[in-house]
Amino acid sequence: MCDIWKGNNNIQQLEESDILELLVSLKKLNTKSVVMSGGEALMHPNFFRLCEIIKSKSISIVILSTGLLLKKYSKDIIDWSDEVIVSLDGSREVHNRIRNIPNAFEKLKEGVSELKILKKNFRVTGRSVIQKENFKDIPNIVNAAHEIGLDQISFLTADVTTDAFNRPELWDNQRTGEVKLSLDELAQFKDVIESLIKTHSSDFDKKYIAESPDKLRRFYNYYAAHHNLVEFPKIKCNAPWVSSVIEADGSVRPCFFHHKIGNIKDSSLNSIINSSESISFRKNLDIATNPICKKCVCYLNLSPFTML
Repeated sequence: MCDIWKGNNNIQQLEESDILELLVSLKKLNTKSVVMSGGEALMHPNFFRLCEIIKSKSISIVILSTGLLLKKYSKDIIDWSDEVIVSLDGSREVHNRIRNIPNAFEKLKEGVSELKILKKNFRVTGRSVIQKENFKDIPNIVNAAHEIGLDQISFLTADVTTDAFNRPELWDNQRTGEVKLSLDELAQFKDVIESLIKTHSSDFDKKYIAESPDKLRRFYNYYAAHHNLVEFPKIKCNAPWVSSVIEADGSVRPCFFHHKIGNIKDSSLNSIINSSESISFRKNLDIATNPICKKCVCYLNLSPFTML
């Protein structure tokens, strides 16, 4: 669901020296949690050394992963992280087809099982991007999450409007058409959502499905808005005020989707996010009217009292 792996031909990645320098800013900013992403974060040759450096300052670490390497690195994951979020694209057949990797589902399941054997209460959750190839499979995705042994499953829609995730340019109509739902598919999507709400009511009640029924209904509105049938769902987000994104080449963004504001190889993270330009950006950013925010698929709204 991202193009990072396609555009990183020169294998840009953060090094130990980058993390050591970054650590000064992380402590100064009272950072509570770091999410390690990729591509596939576990493919970084010194990944767990980077985790060790961050953990030395009592900062929690969450790993985003395809799940393919969980079994191989299970002991290190337990030792140097606090949670893993895996990508789950569908039931066995659908997941393997979308991943285009033989036995991807089976490897994911084996990896989660190995983590749970080593540490029963280690938290492993799933995230599923709902798009053209898997929207009919949503109920089966929840069932698959149970089968794999995940502690929770969450959903989001696909970003088709920005250059986030290392896209060299915006997608054209042909590319977006391969991902977003068509007009004919929208009615089916609404029926699938309503069916899920009825058949998996206990999963909603127990928060096994992270989103509420109403939030899932907003997914229909998101894709319907791309066909000008409704307005894009209104969102609440404070990501640029509570977090930042540092990319493989050191670039810093206020969130995954807004433009770059600096590079940690040129200046400290603290200086970058507290520069006059960054402060002005946050002061003038109106989530309700900003064209990037209005179409956002992955917003964050942390309370100041949130326990991370």
